[in-house]
Amino acid sequence: MGKLVIKDLHVSIENKEILKGVNLEINDHEMVALLGPNGHGKSTLMAAIMGNPRYKVTSGSITYNGEDVLKMSIDERSRKGLFLAFQNPCEIPGVITADFYKNAINSHNEKKVSLYKFYKSLENACKEVHMPFDMMNRMLNEGFSGGEKKRNEILQMMLLNPSFAMLDEIDSGLDVDAINIVSECIKKQFETQNISFLVISHYARLFDLIHPTKCFVMINGRIATSGDASLIEKIDTMGYEWIKTELGIEIEKEDTNASMNKVSLGACATKEAINYENK
Repeated sequence: MGKLVIKDLHVSIENKEILKGVNLEINDHEMVALLGPNGHGKSTLMAAIMGNPRYKVTSGSITYNGEDVLKMSIDERSRKGLFLAFQNPCEIPGVITADFYKNAINSHNEKKVSLYKFYKSLENACKEVHMPFDMMNRMLNEGFSGGEKKRNEILQMMLLNPSFAMLDEIDSGLDVDAINIVSECIKKQFETQNISFLVISHYARLFDLIHPTKCFVMINGRIATSGDASLIEKIDTMGYEWIKTELGIEIEKEDTNASMNKVSLGACATKEAINYENK
């Protein structure tokens, strides 16, 4: 377990600065929501923490449990307990899903996991995310639906059992049943494994289910404000326009009036169901 500390972090992509001095701290065993309009640096922050080479850290620091994350390779960051569930998981032809997970687990431990223990863990994880076990014999994410890819990311998280998990819009594209499944898995990991979470979502429904203990709002590549879960309700009701009126911060990009409620997964799913029944 450990504490993540980010100080004055600046990150660029192809010489364009995206993060412009991010400061935040996440303590051991916290469920943290990362909010903000699209294009303001939330995914960039997660990618920089995990070490995506496309994202260049130009200044600032990231430490985890007192260790310099920026000096670590990507695989070392993973072994230290950092995990990132992708917003758009890629398909990897030629790599069998079960083999990928077994090798990933073995790379995190000095002693290789027994086949019996591995397949028992895999079987249990499949049941929890409601995925057929035989899908583990298919190529990684190849031919998977969007929802299956997202649940596969959660399955991977459960198998690796990280101490700090970042979830980048893990709920986007999920129907109501799938989002309930994913949220239950997140809550179980949080409650039983003492794991910390940093979660990006534009949907109030997910946060209603996983109950964040802290919230950060990212605007213009910086943390504009932070607080408790009441921030989620405020953004759900008012959008981000209050950032300008209350904090005096001009929002550089679009979505200034975007309310989480307007794009709520529950609302969208309910509307679609009503329209379907009325046809």
